[in-house]
Amino acid sequence: MSLQDEIEKRRTFAIISHPDAGKTTLTEKFLLYGGAIQTAGAVKSNKIRKGATSDFMDIERQRGISVSTSVMTFHYAGKSINLLDTPGHRDFAEDTYRTLTAVDSVVLVIDCVKGVEAQTERLMEVCRMRNTPVIVFINKMDLEGRDAYDLLDELEEKLSIKVRPLSWPIGIGATFKGVYDLYDRDLKLFESVKTKVEGASLHFDDLADPRLDAQIGEDAAMTLRHDVELIDGVYDGFSMEDYRAALIAPVFFGSAFNNFGVKEVLDAFVRIAPPPGPRPSDSGPVDPANTRFTGFVFKIHANLDPNHRDRIAFLRVCSGRFQRNTYYHHVRLNKQVRFANPTNFLAAAKTLVEEAYPGDVIGLFDTGNFKIGDTLTDGANLNFGGIPPSLRNFSGSW
Repeated sequence: MSLQDEIEKRRTFAIISHPDAGKTTLTEKFLLYGGAIQTAGAVKSNKIRKGATSDFMDIERQRGISVSTSVMTFHYAGKSINLLDTPGHRDFAEDTYRTLTAVDSVVLVIDCVKGVEAQTERLMEVCRMRNTPVIVFINKMDLEGRDAYDLLDELEEKLSIKVRPLSWPIGIGATFKGVYDLYDRDLKLFESVKTKVEGASLHFDDLADPRLDAQIGEDAAMTLRHDVELIDGVYDGFSMEDYRAALIAPVFFGSAFNNFGVKEVLDAFVRIAPPPGPRPSDSGPVDPANTRFTGFVFKIHANLDPNHRDRIAFLRVCSGRFQRNTYYHHVRLNKQVRFANPTNFLAAAKTLVEEAYPGDVIGLFDTGNFKIGDTLTDGANLNFGGIPPSLRNFSGSW
């Protein structure tokens, strides 16, 4: 497979949200669809009944929150997906800010009960600064929450983004019947399937189809027809080019805890999310299709494995191909370094990497050579931009 083919296969994104919006639960369900896990660990009421795959540190299990970015690689619909589950709590926001320099797009999770919260606004400021494409998932639709239109207005007002619903809820809380996929015109009827994938959907090219009344009732069908007509009249049509240029954010509704509406997000993501693109450097943009290897360190984590005093530098590959046991140029130290055991991840679980391509995130065992923002190349003297200056000299762990 050519370098360009490898690039086109890859999607690297972060999931961000305010604490308790359901971010880690959504991560688990994505992994479930990707076949990376067989049963999702439920995170609810700050208690982890079965540890979530992405929350692997003791403090995370104790507190029921994510405090350090987890990197997870899985495959779905022919794509190799690098998912970074970020901490939502403001005490650990620096980790999220650094992670956003290493991704090509973002999924933002909003709690339909609480709406847009303070930490969500700060995270979106970073995304807007970097022109990062955003998909919005409005979560917990099975609870008594805010009106869908009010939530869309709040997203546009508080986050300064233009939105376009690509799915639409039928009811909310006790009256929640499911979602209508505006992108594929499929109807999904609500069913609580917490630990397995969603069931089949019903396709409706025309919502005047009387089957709709039979499925959800006349009143709900009439409301859905009116809502869809209103959405098409009020909101601009969806454009993948505008989404990738961060000019519009598609919005989906569902319940991550009940594994409902999740597949629509993941299916849309693999179709519309951008592959790895050029990265800014002090020598100009670096194209991922450049055959010369480059990458940068955006995170350093100590004691990832409790049985060993290890230290892992997380490196985003930006161009070319990374190969195990190959010498690379450490630009800041001006010396050659080689890695015998580079790894990729499913949270704390590590597997050996023989090679990696643009968009991939790999772990490099570090003996103290790396600081956040360091660049590795196959010989070129350049440095990647985007790491906040206050963090560039940081060499500890989070």
